[in-house]
Amino acid sequence: METIHILGYLAALAIGVVLGLMGGGGSIMAVPIFTYLFHISPVATTTYSLFVVGTSASVGAVKNFKKGLIDFKIALVFAIPAFVAVYIARRFIVPIIPEKLISVGGVVLTRNMSIMLLFAILMLVASLSMIFKKERAVEDKIMTLYNYPLMVGGGVIIGVLTGIVGIGGGFLIIPVLVLLVKLPMKKAVATSLFIIALKSLIGFSGDLGNLEINWTFLSVFTLISIAGIFLGVYLSSFVKCERLKRSFGWFVLIMAISIFCKEVGNQL
Repeated sequence: METIHILGYLAALAIGVVLGLMGGGGSIMAVPIFTYLFHISPVATTTYSLFVVGTSASVGAVKNFKKGLIDFKIALVFAIPAFVAVYIARRFIVPIIPEKLISVGGVVLTRNMSIMLLFAILMLVASLSMIFKKERAVEDKIMTLYNYPLMVGGGVIIGVLTGIVGIGGGFLIIPVLVLLVKLPMKKAVATSLFIIALKSLIGFSGDLGNLEINWTFLSVFTLISIAGIFLGVYLSSFVKCERLKRSFGWFVLIMAISIFCKEVGNQL
């Protein structure tokens, strides 16, 4: 086994740890890991990421269910349109994206490059949110707003974006639940993890007829990630979530800049 692959499997463990600690963010790591450490094409990478994150998040969702932290009312209203949107994106939109989108001055914007650039942009937005967003005080006293049109619209938009890029979308879902729906952070994280689990696995099912999957590799990677979930849940008792989010935000920012430079540099 090559050293770079060993690093990739260690990163799989880190994906689970991040999901266990924060309730999201695992796919931010999964996509570049599959693309740059295992040299899997971005389209296949998005498929693998959906499966790994969806399966791993399911483990965390079960734990949160036992603690009574999941708001199923919000989860269903938000998740159902997201499920439909992500399935449509994976089943019908991604396969029809042409290999070459635009060619300007000798620079060709390919499908793979556009997916990675979109991913980098979402990572940039997520990183800035994690770095500069302050922890809310006395959040439990804030009334939850069951704004159904807002939740349905947010679910559709996030479903399409995450379906194309192949991510769980926790870093997009949590801000919506916390800032717009006014859900307390702990419940937002738990509810987000539940939505991520179902949405990712449904999105993955939309890819089953579109490409060949290396199930042996994917199973090993996913099992290591699940082990990381248990480690993350254990460590969550000792790590301050706000400090972890800010540190992870800087890491995501560096990754976003690196992906952008790498993809643009390949065309120059």
